[in-house]
Amino acid sequence: MELKSERVAQTLAENLPNWDPDRDDVLVCRQVRDETHDVKTFIFSGRSPQLFRYRPGQFLTLDLEIGGQQVNRCYTISSTPTRPYALSITVKRVPGGPVSNWLHDHLVPGAEVRALGPAGIFSCLEHPARKYLFLSGGSGVTPLMSMARSFHDVGGRPDIVFVHSARTPADIVFRDELDLMARNQPGFRITHVCEGDAPGEPWSGYRGRLTPAMLELIAPDFREREILTCGPGPYMAAVRAMLEGLAFDMEHYHQESFSFEELFAEAVPEGLEAPLPEEASVPRFKVQFTKSRRDIECEATANVLDAARAAGMRLPSSCTKGICGTCKSKLVSGSVDMKHQGGIRQREIDQGMILICCSKPLSDLVIER
Repeated sequence: MELKSERVAQTLAENLPNWDPDRDDVLVCRQVRDETHDVKTFIFSGRSPQLFRYRPGQFLTLDLEIGGQQVNRCYTISSTPTRPYALSITVKRVPGGPVSNWLHDHLVPGAEVRALGPAGIFSCLEHPARKYLFLSGGSGVTPLMSMARSFHDVGGRPDIVFVHSARTPADIVFRDELDLMARNQPGFRITHVCEGDAPGEPWSGYRGRLTPAMLELIAPDFREREILTCGPGPYMAAVRAMLEGLAFDMEHYHQESFSFEELFAEAVPEGLEAPLPEEASVPRFKVQFTKSRRDIECEATANVLDAARAAGMRLPSSCTKGICGTCKSKLVSGSVDMKHQGGIRQREIDQGMILICCSKPLSDLVIER
């Protein structure tokens, strides 16, 4: 459902309010765009014209109903806050992934979803610098693309080297747009690294995986740059180890603090019971989950989510750091010590909601989950 000319005129003419998920958390899908054979971008706006304010690199938590079940998933915002009339996420179809496949198969223009956010602290705005090096692998390109788009729109001559690693040239997300930005900005350089060829498209650029020798050729001054990295967990671990081996000052290295896809893939076998602790001096409290019909015990020094996972429960969660809000639950009775990082609103806390990933029991608990 494309925006009609009347709606565009209205949007540009009005003094629009900011999108506020506290007031209305509904987003309307306006367009779906194919990026590669297995990656799509979903473009949203509000039900009425609104502006989206966020930091490049932040993410949204989608609240979806799939197969009659409520499912929460976090996706990095791939659009840029310098174009505030719409917001987009870019999603790779993961084989067997219930949410990514549902989005690819069912989220069409005109469909509505609920969302919480934006949230997250992985952003170039947190680390102002004269020179940047962006390193991304696979779908980890999305937060760095939001940052690159922001620098492009603001203008000037940003000094950015962007190195993106993909399996084949057919898997390079945003390839044409990144090349266009490099043509538009003399200080913006893009380099793609591919592991192999694509059918009908042999690769003649940097080949294999990013190595110290490649990095020295692509960005010989990398030690002078602020480095931001995002990608699958193994990719980020390899990049970090490589930079440490090159004596890079890791005070200037920043990476996404968690990998959404890998966290969602974590599974704890049902029925796996947590061993009793040897330390008898640590208080233990009973935690009752009303919907799951499970009773567990949780030490006063442990977060409720960790204790539930150890007891074999599979509860919705993602960041495990109190950022995304995925594990939000109703505290029916009892009290907790909750140390969150913005994943829950004050009005929700006032209504008795908690994030079980960052809440330690201060008494026996009854949780509606």
